[in-house]
Amino acid sequence: MGLLDKRLVPLKSYMLAWLSSGMLTKGLPRRFVYGSRNGRRHERVKRSAQLRRGLPAVFVTAPLHVGAFAERLASGHPAGVLAMSDNEHVPETTTAMADLPSLRILRADLITIRGCPMPPLAWPRWLRWLPHGLVLLAAALTAAAAGATAPISAIGHAAMLVVALRWPTSAWWLSMALVTGITLEYPPTHDTQIYVWMVHAGVLFLLALRVRLLSAITAAVLSTLLAVLLKLSGCSVGSWKMITGALVLFALAVLIGAVVRGRREDHARLTEQIAATARERALRTVLEERTRIARELHDVVAHHLSLISIQADAAPYRVQAPPPELVTELASIRANALEGLAELRHMLGLLRSNGPGDSTTGTSPQPSLAQLDGLLGNVRAAGLPATTRIEGTVRHLPPGVELSAYRVIQEALSNILRHAPGAETSIELTYARDALGLRVVNGPAALPAAPSPGAGHGVIGMRERIAMLGGDLAIGPTPDGGYEVSAALPTCIAPAAGKETCA
Repeated sequence: MGLLDKRLVPLKSYMLAWLSSGMLTKGLPRRFVYGSRNGRRHERVKRSAQLRRGLPAVFVTAPLHVGAFAERLASGHPAGVLAMSDNEHVPETTTAMADLPSLRILRADLITIRGCPMPPLAWPRWLRWLPHGLVLLAAALTAAAAGATAPISAIGHAAMLVVALRWPTSAWWLSMALVTGITLEYPPTHDTQIYVWMVHAGVLFLLALRVRLLSAITAAVLSTLLAVLLKLSGCSVGSWKMITGALVLFALAVLIGAVVRGRREDHARLTEQIAATARERALRTVLEERTRIARELHDVVAHHLSLISIQADAAPYRVQAPPPELVTELASIRANALEGLAELRHMLGLLRSNGPGDSTTGTSPQPSLAQLDGLLGNVRAAGLPATTRIEGTVRHLPPGVELSAYRVIQEALSNILRHAPGAETSIELTYARDALGLRVVNGPAALPAAPSPGAGHGVIGMRERIAMLGGDLAIGPTPDGGYEVSAALPTCIAPAAGKETCA
């Protein structure tokens, strides 16, 4: 038994009798309340942890009720108050902490002076400020109709409608004060009593447009209590029928304001979702175009790997008595090329299939600028007058460059056929030393364009192809009503050694 236990055992009976008489733990010596030195250290750590969680300090240091503390002492527990379980030392009043989010909402919405301007209409654009104009008109009409007895008070109360356009919470509190002041100091006549409640209901409606439903209902309840208290106090606020009508106005103001606010929030969420969907669709389109480009370029890479394998296999036969080391290295190069070709074939088949069970058809060689005449023959047969002009010396370019140039020209001609049928079209190819320039220009449409069922991914595909090669692309209308697509594709290949090789 420890030293602290020896000290506590003789005092157990005395402590039980003392606690049962109604005394609390504040009369105990400090070491009996907080326990040993380790217990006091534990108390400090626990208090810091509870404060970090946002609980009041009184919940941390609150003493045990008599029964729990006496039971602790009877069991011989040396740690005193702080040895109890977490559920014992927390009073039942802490269950009210669950209501704190609602209190925070009410405090944020109803106890603030921050501005919250009423947003304009999203559609139609030319009526976007119509609600603000209607509020101004209602304030002017109400001030003119209710200003027979006390014009200054009526104008000030009606001005709360205008104030509520920017500061709804402040306007509601001021309207509550003005309703009380007007009914006490300047009692409205029988004909103008309804205007006081109409103005307050309008301010409540403008408040419900900007605050959450809980805050709007709370404001309506407080307004109802004010009306009832004024009536019970004998103020000139009208008959009970008038008060009932005012309560109906408050309920309608909150209901309509909550519905309009909910629709506006739904519209905002829908707009955000549509924008997110558009971004996802654009990203998916880019990925689809990149997949199609990769599928085409994989054929080019596979062709080069096949050439490496064949040359590595034939190289030993072109040299008389080749060294065994050279033959071994060439065989290793061929084996690696064949292995890479097999892996590339599997990847190519995956890229060419659109789903599970799809066939990998369409494995014809990829086109190049050599097939440009056939492409122009097809578009001319479709009714598009197209001419070609070539500058510079025609030469063989890297397969990726020729494939990309062919696809850009093909997509440009397809767009002309779709959007400007019958337009005069010219295609210019410029072979420079380190780049290939192409330009596709069309004039105005000669025939009306039919509705296009296309997905509109052609421009994205052209941009991806040109960006892959590090080139430049420019697309836009021409002054005569046509359209122009121009691109510059670099023809230099930068190998790992850092030296550029231009085709």
